[in-house]
Amino acid sequence: MKIAVFGATSTVGRQVVEQALAQGHEVTAFTRNAAGVEQRHERLHIIEGDVLDTASVERAVVGQDAVLVSLGAGRKGVIRAEGTRAVIEAMNRTGVKRLIAQTTLGVGDSRGNLNFLWKYVMFGMLLRQAYADHVQQEAYVRASDLDWTIVRPSAFTDGPRTGSYRRGFPADETGLALKIARADIADFMLEQLTDTSYLQQAPGISN
Repeated sequence: MKIAVFGATSTVGRQVVEQALAQGHEVTAFTRNAAGVEQRHERLHIIEGDVLDTASVERAVVGQDAVLVSLGAGRKGVIRAEGTRAVIEAMNRTGVKRLIAQTTLGVGDSRGNLNFLWKYVMFGMLLRQAYADHVQQEAYVRASDLDWTIVRPSAFTDGPRTGSYRRGFPADETGLALKIARADIADFMLEQLTDTSYLQQAPGISN
């Protein structure tokens, strides 16, 4: 399958690219800094550009079977949402329909999955801008006519892909570990390329 990965040098995006190549996909990695893509592969194509620049984004999207978005901006806002909107617009112009976008657990009805620390300290104060960015990002995705899946991971950790994480749990589920390996986030995102169980849904994933 031909896929474009936006945020290819983010901590999750690197895992998406690596695992996608291992699975035999043809990958177009979109990044602000091509030197940040350490892998080299005959099925890997690198496009350097600004995700807010429509011409660059369209070059990466055209001819793809699916687009995966894993944009990172640390505690800052704007890039995740506005970058995703630019990707959606490019997909509309080029006729690409399948979108898999990574946001965060805690957005929308998944707020009930969080504990006090994450509701009121992390997202309430320390990561308020990042949280608001993800909220707007999801709004853009939901308003689109694409075949979308929103992936909501809990806090990122290092470690190998396990495949043993929890997925698609109820919005009122509590007692979650609220952490998951970046490799497992990538694993779940790539599963959505061939699994439509979560089409136009926003499953949470966590240990």
